[in-house]
Amino acid sequence: MTGLPDRATRSGGELDGFRIGYLPPDVGELVSDFASEWEDVTFATRVWERQVDDGYRVDLRVHVLRGDRLGTLAELRDFLAEYHERDDVDWALTDFQHGEDPGLIGAAEAFWLAAPGVAVNVLTDPERFAADTVRAITQRISAVAADLASPSDLGDPLVR
Repeated sequence: MTGLPDRATRSGGELDGFRIGYLPPDVGELVSDFASEWEDVTFATRVWERQVDDGYRVDLRVHVLRGDRLGTLAELRDFLAEYHERDDVDWALTDFQHGEDPGLIGAAEAFWLAAPGVAVNVLTDPERFAADTVRAITQRISAVAADLASPSDLGDPLVR
Protein backbone atom coordinates (compact mmCIF):
# COMPACT_ATOMS: atom_id res chain seq x y z
CA MET A 1 0.00 0.00 0.00
CA THR A 2 1.25 3.46 -0.76
CA GLY A 3 -0.24 6.78 0.23
CA LEU A 4 -3.42 7.21 2.20
CA PRO A 5 -6.47 5.08 1.51
CA ASP A 6 -9.75 6.64 0.45
CA ARG A 7 -12.34 7.76 2.98
CA ALA A 8 -14.63 4.81 2.26
CA THR A 9 -12.28 2.52 4.21
CA ARG A 10 -13.63 1.46 7.60
CA SER A 11 -12.46 3.41 10.62
CA GLY A 12 -11.50 2.36 14.11
CA GLY A 13 -13.87 4.68 15.97
CA GLU A 14 -12.91 6.84 18.95
CA LEU A 15 -10.56 5.88 21.74
CA ASP A 16 -9.99 8.12 24.77
CA GLY A 17 -10.23 11.40 22.89
CA PHE A 18 -8.73 10.26 19.57
CA ARG A 19 -10.43 9.23 16.33
CA ILE A 20 -8.87 6.27 14.50
CA GLY A 21 -9.76 7.21 10.95
CA TYR A 22 -8.25 4.30 9.03
CA LEU A 23 -7.87 0.55 9.40
CA PRO A 24 -6.14 -1.64 6.83
CA PRO A 25 -8.78 -3.54 4.80
CA ASP A 26 -7.62 -6.96 6.01
CA VAL A 27 -7.25 -6.16 9.72
CA GLY A 28 -9.02 -8.64 11.99
CA GLU A 29 -12.70 -8.19 12.79
CA LEU A 30 -12.51 -9.07 16.52
CA VAL A 31 -12.14 -5.78 18.43
CA SER A 32 -11.48 -5.47 22.16
CA ASP A 33 -11.02 -2.42 24.39
CA PHE A 34 -9.01 -2.36 27.59
CA ALA A 35 -8.26 0.21 30.27
CA SER A 36 -5.14 -0.30 32.37
CA GLU A 37 -2.38 1.45 34.27
CA TRP A 38 1.35 0.77 34.46
CA GLU A 39 3.98 2.83 36.29
CA ASP A 40 1.58 5.77 36.87
CA VAL A 41 0.56 5.93 33.20
CA THR A 42 -3.00 5.07 32.18
CA PHE A 43 -3.70 3.21 28.95
CA ALA A 44 -6.82 3.10 26.84
CA THR A 45 -6.18 0.27 24.37
CA ARG A 46 -8.03 -1.04 21.35
CA VAL A 47 -6.93 -4.34 19.79
CA TRP A 48 -7.93 -5.89 16.45
CA GLU A 49 -7.47 -9.67 16.16
CA ARG A 50 -8.18 -12.37 13.61
CA GLN A 51 -8.75 -16.06 14.02
CA VAL A 52 -5.91 -18.36 12.94
CA ASP A 53 -5.60 -22.16 13.02
CA ASP A 54 -4.30 -22.28 16.59
CA GLY A 55 -6.35 -19.44 18.14
CA TYR A 56 -6.19 -15.71 17.55
CA ARG A 57 -3.49 -13.30 16.43
CA VAL A 58 -3.27 -9.56 17.08
CA ASP A 59 -3.11 -7.50 13.88
CA LEU A 60 -3.20 -3.99 15.33
CA ARG A 61 -3.03 -2.27 18.72
CA VAL A 62 -3.64 1.40 19.44
CA HIS A 63 -2.82 2.77 22.90
CA VAL A 64 -3.66 6.23 24.20
CA LEU A 65 -1.34 6.90 27.13
CA ARG A 66 -1.77 9.56 29.79
CA GLY A 67 0.62 10.37 32.60
CA ASP A 68 2.82 13.12 33.99
CA ARG A 69 5.98 11.16 33.24
CA LEU A 70 5.28 11.51 29.49
CA GLY A 71 6.35 15.15 29.27
CA THR A 72 8.77 14.89 26.33
CA LEU A 73 9.32 12.58 23.37
CA ALA A 74 12.49 11.26 25.04
CA GLU A 75 10.53 10.43 28.21
CA LEU A 76 7.85 8.71 26.10
CA ARG A 77 10.48 6.68 24.26
CA ASP A 78 12.14 5.61 27.54
CA PHE A 79 8.77 4.64 29.02
CA LEU A 80 7.76 2.60 25.96
CA ALA A 81 11.17 0.91 25.77
CA GLU A 82 10.61 -0.34 29.30
CA TYR A 83 6.93 -1.16 28.79
CA HIS A 84 7.43 -3.06 25.51
CA GLU A 85 10.77 -4.52 26.75
CA ARG A 86 12.74 -3.05 23.84
CA ASP A 87 16.52 -2.90 23.71
CA ASP A 88 17.43 0.77 23.18
CA VAL A 89 20.40 -0.19 21.01
CA ASP A 90 18.40 -2.44 18.67
CA TRP A 91 15.19 -0.40 18.58
CA ALA A 92 15.24 1.01 15.03
CA LEU A 93 13.18 4.21 15.07
CA THR A 94 13.32 7.37 13.01
CA ASP A 95 11.86 10.81 13.66
CA PHE A 96 8.51 11.68 12.12
CA GLN A 97 5.93 14.39 12.58
CA HIS A 98 2.32 13.62 13.33
CA GLY A 99 0.97 16.99 12.27
CA GLU A 100 2.77 19.37 14.62
CA ASP A 101 3.50 16.61 17.16
CA PRO A 102 6.94 14.97 17.41
CA GLY A 103 7.11 11.21 17.09
CA LEU A 104 9.18 8.15 16.30
CA ILE A 105 8.36 5.43 13.77
CA GLY A 106 9.71 1.97 13.01
CA ALA A 107 8.80 -0.88 10.71
CA ALA A 108 5.83 -2.04 12.77
CA GLU A 109 5.13 0.72 15.28
CA ALA A 110 4.90 4.45 15.77
CA PHE A 111 4.31 6.75 18.69
CA TRP A 112 4.02 10.46 19.22
CA LEU A 113 3.51 12.99 21.95
CA ALA A 114 0.15 14.63 21.29
CA ALA A 115 0.66 17.00 24.24
CA PRO A 116 2.76 16.88 27.39
CA GLY A 117 1.38 13.89 29.29
CA VAL A 118 -0.64 12.52 26.34
CA ALA A 119 0.70 10.09 23.75
CA VAL A 120 -0.49 7.63 21.12
CA ASN A 121 1.25 4.32 20.34
CA VAL A 122 0.35 2.23 17.25
CA LEU A 123 1.66 -1.32 16.77
CA THR A 124 1.02 -3.65 13.83
CA ASP A 125 1.88 -7.27 13.13
CA PRO A 126 5.12 -7.00 11.10
CA GLU A 127 4.48 -10.37 9.44
CA ARG A 128 1.13 -9.17 8.11
CA PHE A 129 1.55 -5.49 7.32
CA ALA A 130 4.22 -3.48 5.51
CA ALA A 131 5.96 -0.53 7.17
CA ASP A 132 3.94 2.01 5.17
CA THR A 133 0.76 0.63 6.77
CA VAL A 134 1.89 1.98 10.15
CA ARG A 135 2.34 5.43 8.65
CA ALA A 136 -1.08 5.27 6.91
CA ILE A 137 -2.79 4.38 10.21
CA THR A 138 -1.00 7.10 12.19
CA GLN A 139 -1.76 9.79 9.61
CA ARG A 140 -5.48 9.16 10.10
CA ILE A 141 -5.51 9.32 13.92
CA SER A 142 -6.63 12.69 15.19
CA ALA A 143 -7.59 14.31 18.47
CA VAL A 144 -11.35 14.61 18.86
CA ALA A 145 -11.12 17.65 21.16
CA ALA A 146 -8.54 20.39 20.81
CA ASP A 147 -7.67 20.34 24.52
CA LEU A 148 -6.99 16.56 24.51
CA ALA A 149 -8.96 16.12 27.72
CA SER A 150 -9.72 12.52 28.46
CA PRO A 151 -13.39 11.54 28.06
CA SER A 152 -13.17 10.21 31.62
CA ASP A 153 -12.13 13.71 32.76
CA LEU A 154 -15.30 15.00 31.13
CA GLY A 155 -17.54 12.43 32.82
CA ASP A 156 -17.80 10.16 29.76
CA PRO A 157 -16.64 6.53 29.64
CA LEU A 158 -12.89 6.08 29.13
CA VAL A 159 -13.27 4.13 25.91
CA ARG A 160 -15.99 4.60 23.32
